[in-house]
Amino acid sequence: MITFLSGGTGTPKLLQGARNILDDTEISVIVNTGEDIWYQGGHISPDVDTVMYLFAGILNTDSWWGIKDDTFTTDKILKKAFPDYYMSIGDQDRAIQILRAELLGKGMSLTSITQELSRFFSVKGNILPMSDSPWTTYVKTPKGELHFQEYWVKYRGNCGISAIFHKPEEFPLATPKVISAIRSSKAVIIGPSNPVTSIFPILSCAGVKEELEKKKVIAISPFIGDNPVSGPAAELMKIMGYSADSQGVSDIYGDIVNFFIQDTRDTIKIDGSILCDTLMKSPEIAEDLMRKILSTI
Repeated sequence: MITFLSGGTGTPKLLQGARNILDDTEISVIVNTGEDIWYQGGHISPDVDTVMYLFAGILNTDSWWGIKDDTFTTDKILKKAFPDYYMSIGDQDRAIQILRAELLGKGMSLTSITQELSRFFSVKGNILPMSDSPWTTYVKTPKGELHFQEYWVKYRGNCGISAIFHKPEEFPLATPKVISAIRSSKAVIIGPSNPVTSIFPILSCAGVKEELEKKKVIAISPFIGDNPVSGPAAELMKIMGYSADSQGVSDIYGDIVNFFIQDTRDTIKIDGSILCDTLMKSPEIAEDLMRKILSTI
């Protein structure tokens, strides 16, 4: 068993390559839930859904969110009625969000719901929300306190950030299934997802770091020089007090990492790092990267 720590874009691309080498039953994915949000009557768990849709073979890999070939009939009506609505959600995707909200309202845990949805989609990979307790990422801006989704989707990241914080303040508990997945893994791979909004929440779950210290951990930097491959990682890293480059990523993860992977084009040099093509512009490149990662285990 290989376990991945995942956000919503970089790590799913790596999972494409992993699934060409490993059987889905050999893969566990611990997924960030810090960007979850209640919206338009549904509960969106974006990073969980991206991974689940990938394993189900229905992910829109042009955008790396949502379901491919989805329709947007409901979305068009809602946006006409409520112009302030800022997320475009497909009809099938929305159905999953409404179902999740219904089941959460009945007292089911996010982990149990994810397992039910995985069965519905015939997913064989072991997809695990990092926690069953909400721990949501917010930013402080001139516009006030914003949920990360509002900051990134509504405002496209174009409002200055003075701080990053989480609600509630107390760290969440990792689920027993998360701890079990780490313990039973041959190795844990921290994918090239946003270190601040995707990976940091997972590492903040009580019990996770302690278990990772006992395992072989491989981490892939999402930076090439001082530019992230995608997303707002650079500004967020600076706000957290880290340099916006692979050195900052290495500093965030610290001593839990045994092997650190950088892109061959990266101008920042980390002692002992492994150089690979990490852009993953195709599934074939992702597969090649995954083979090199497995060679370290």
